[in-house]
Formats: sequence, C-alpha cells, structure tokens
Amino acid sequence: MTDLSRRGLIVGLGGAFMLAGCGNPIGGPGAEVLDARVDSMRDFLFTRYPGTRDLEEKAVGVLYMPLITEGGLFLGGGYGQGALRINGVTVDYYSATRATLGLQVGAQQYAHALFFMTREALAGFRRSDGWAAGADLRYATPEGGAAAGIDTTTEFAPVLAVVFGQAGLIAGAALAGTKYTRIIP
Repeated sequence: MTDLSRRGLIVGLGGAFMLAGCGNPIGGPGAEVLDARVDSMRDFLFTRYPGTRDLEEKAVGVLYMPLITEGGLFLGGGYGQGALRINGVTVDYYSATRATLGLQVGAQQYAHALFFMTREALAGFRRSDGWAAGADLRYATPEGGAAAGIDTTTEFAPVLAVVFGQAGLIAGAALAGTKYTRIIP
C-alpha cells in the first residue's frame, strides 16, 4: 500500500469516526422517532423564527431535516434524515448525504427545512431518484431576525432553504452538493 493510499484510508476512517461520534441517527429507530424529531424541529423553527410559519402556509410542501451531521479532515461527508410534509402530513422520508473535498477540518451539526413554493418544484423533487440541491434553491437566513431573511428576491424562488441551529467547528453550512434520497426508516 502506498503512503498516499494509507493516508487516504486514515483520513476517511477518521471522518467516519467523527460522524459516528456526533449522535446522528444513522440507521435510526424508525418513523415514529423521526416524526417526533421533525415535530420538535418545526416547533422550534416557528417559535424562534415566526416568519417561517407564514412561509409554511404558502409552501406546497416542506422537507424538514432536523439534524445533519458533517465532519471532515480534508475529505468530508455529512448525513441526516428527515420527513417531507404536505399540508402538515408526512408523505415520505428522506436522507441527505454530502461528500466534500478541500481545506476543511472539524465537525458540525445543523438543521434545515426546504420550502417547496411551486407544485412543479415539489413534483420534480418527489419524481427524482436522488435530488441534488442546486440552482432552484435560494437561502433565507433566519439569524437575521423573525422574517427569516425572506425578501422580494427569495419569496418567488421555487425552493427556499432555511438553515439554522448550527453548532460545531466548521464555519458555515451550505446545501449545494447535498443529495436527497427517499428512504424507509
């Protein structure tokens, strides 16, 4: 085994151990627990950022991801599970996975919600085998206040992302490159 491949193996295993130690429910206990986590996350979001309640009412569907865990040492990854709700009812469960390469060291956790503002955007998401966050996505930053960063430039986007509750050692959280896949918890 060459030095480069050994180093890659050590870095990869280190990232896996960092993710395992973060308490994310990989292979979690099922739909009931996941729904309870989604309820708790949604209630926190609405209480802390009241403008998101109005956003949910305007949306045709919302994907709630209560806990995403990311970690890395040059090579990194992230994982989380959540639920897609239409009219307040869970219709599907999804995982979010992400792989990264670059100058990064550390781990972080955060929550996010994707508000599907058009029927076309929601249908495209549900129809895909694995939907990747991309050009349709606009960010609303709740740290700016109760309006959750929603303004005239974001309110007409097909999909709005609200990322919040960040904790850890990696600065920032972006959803670009995150792939969402339907799962059975």
